[in-house]
Amino acid sequence: MVASKKDEASLNISRQMIERHGFKRKFKRFMGNPVYSREMPNGETAELIFIDQEPINSQGLPFPESAGLLIFLSRHKSESGRPTLSVHTPGNLGEAHLGGIPRAVSISPASAMKEALLAMRRAQEEMDLRYDVSYECTHHGPSLMMPAMFVELGSSPDQWRDADAAEAVARGALAAASAERVYPTVIGIGGPHYNSKFTSKALTTEVAFGHIIPKYAIKGLDERVLRQCIERTVEPVDRAVLDWKGIKGADRRILLAMLDELGLNYEKI
Repeated sequence: MVASKKDEASLNISRQMIERHGFKRKFKRFMGNPVYSREMPNGETAELIFIDQEPINSQGLPFPESAGLLIFLSRHKSESGRPTLSVHTPGNLGEAHLGGIPRAVSISPASAMKEALLAMRRAQEEMDLRYDVSYECTHHGPSLMMPAMFVELGSSPDQWRDADAAEAVARGALAAASAERVYPTVIGIGGPHYNSKFTSKALTTEVAFGHIIPKYAIKGLDERVLRQCIERTVEPVDRAVLDWKGIKGADRRILLAMLDELGLNYEKI
């Protein structure tokens, strides 16, 4: 689990990890910063490390190669300021405007992200938090050749300082870190940055979403990047789920041709 010293929400979430969830300081450091750890129910050891950079600018940091999963604890910012608990895979479907490598996505841990989504929804209901719980599309850095995901608290300073909401995100991160179940996995294509259809499908069925390609990124999508989204997923990708009304008519024919060329089935939602 990666917390940023430059991110107020990240520090809030990590504080919940230490104060409420038994992370203890170890006699080791990561890039000069203290490391905390605890044993997980699945027998794995989870480490909480701190970085001096913003999470999106962590490309090239010496993350432990032995790590089976990186979970970035992060703030979320939007113009609407809507209170949100969210999860997504990092990486760039196009140019690298916010860190990472152009046209390179990280490896998506679909089952772990689903467990985080489910845990944040349970916490939201238990604590009666007036927050949305949602998938976000694949976006921003870093672009890593290892399983990586963001759990985020947003979308303005009031939420970043909210201890209960930070606890909900911490529970999501812990659920991801202890995930053992492998879910039927799909990629999502179409619709807005926060896709309520994909989120609802993951919350109410067995399906887990890996990479999500929004409507605004389809025009610049090519077969190479689409293949990355399929191949850079921890689980085998069974099919694509298309937010059909959330795909421009002019883009549909080209998209279906790429899916056919890659041999990937699809369903419309």
